[in-house]
Amino acid sequence: MTDLEPELNLAGGATTAASDTALGDATRRLELAINRLEARLAERVARAGETDAFASDRARLAADLDAARARERALEQVAAEASAALGRAAAEVRAALAAELAGELADHLEAED
Repeated sequence: MTDLEPELNLAGGATTAASDTALGDATRRLELAINRLEARLAERVARAGETDAFASDRARLAADLDAARARERALEQVAAEASAALGRAAAEVRAALAAELAGELADHLEAED
């Protein structure tokens, strides 16, 4: 063994310890980076889920609105038909009352003559 061999062993040992420390530090930094990446990915997945839920709610609400508008149009049509029928019935009642009144007036006038 020469005088340099113990120094080489010590230097090699010191280099190995430094390598282990550097490797450990790099591993920790990598783990932290992976954890941050996983957290960001989880946030994006959660936001995508919210976006899907909002889109689903929006589609359901749009379908409900379309159905309500269709019901409104149908009700407006029924209301118009009912209004027309009431108008015809009122006209018939007025005509019947007018005819009856005219008959009574004619009878009254004949009775006076």
